[in-house]
Amino acid sequence: MHAPSKVHPQVQARPQLQAHTRFPAQAQHPGHAGGDATGSPSGPSEEHVFQRLLANRIVFLGSAVEDAMANAICAKLLLLAADDPTADIYLYINSPGGSVSAGMAIYDTMQYVSNDVATVALGLAGSMAQVLLTAGAPGKRYALPRSQVLMHQPSGGIGGGSSDIAIQATQMLATKRLLQQLIALHSGQPVERIEADADRDRWFTAEQAREYGLVDHVLHRAGELTDGPAGGPAGGLAGGPAGGLHGGLVDVSARHDRVPRHGGPAPETRVARPA
Repeated sequence: MHAPSKVHPQVQARPQLQAHTRFPAQAQHPGHAGGDATGSPSGPSEEHVFQRLLANRIVFLGSAVEDAMANAICAKLLLLAADDPTADIYLYINSPGGSVSAGMAIYDTMQYVSNDVATVALGLAGSMAQVLLTAGAPGKRYALPRSQVLMHQPSGGIGGGSSDIAIQATQMLATKRLLQQLIALHSGQPVERIEADADRDRWFTAEQAREYGLVDHVLHRAGELTDGPAGGPAGGLAGGPAGGLHGGLVDVSARHDRVPRHGGPAPETRVARPA
């Protein structure tokens, strides 16, 4: 006879809202900034690649959005901003979305730093990742030709007593409304249209995302990246005077003034920098 197994008390985790594509979890791939949940590279070869990317002001969001990964992304944004508070930062996104709270940490950091954060979608920018894509600096939001963008409302499980369920439901509705307002702010679409379109899964091709206002450009070549909302080509991954990964892409000596966000003033979540 087997000895009876010990019964361990169950600790109920706090409910966490998700803005995530409803697919099986993606396998980890080199697009993630490292080999584990914290964004740490899994080997010397990957470490060298991501060090080179970071040295060229490139941050890669390549997995589901969760707390450890979001902390790593925020740390990199803050590091690059401290290194040069004027040069653009490039956030490449291939993610199905994930935790709303983790995604909002990245969003707020993007708005907090003085740098323009250019966003580039490749593969999939879904759900919370779509919000981050659309929150890039005006005129500097890109999608590769065969990337897909998914917009929908957040979801999450609720439980506990009736009072807890009511509180959680209220919080979920407030989060849904906040995300709709942010998408409307950055896309220029009315909140009412975002509310209607995001009620169910709304898929966009790269060109449809551009027409809707979720991105500004469909990017076919790295040389098509611009150095500002009205700027011309600024070099590419293999070209430009700097000779690095982006070549002439990053101009550290000059920067266009930040353009007001689409649809109105900067969001309330933006934190003012000290004088």
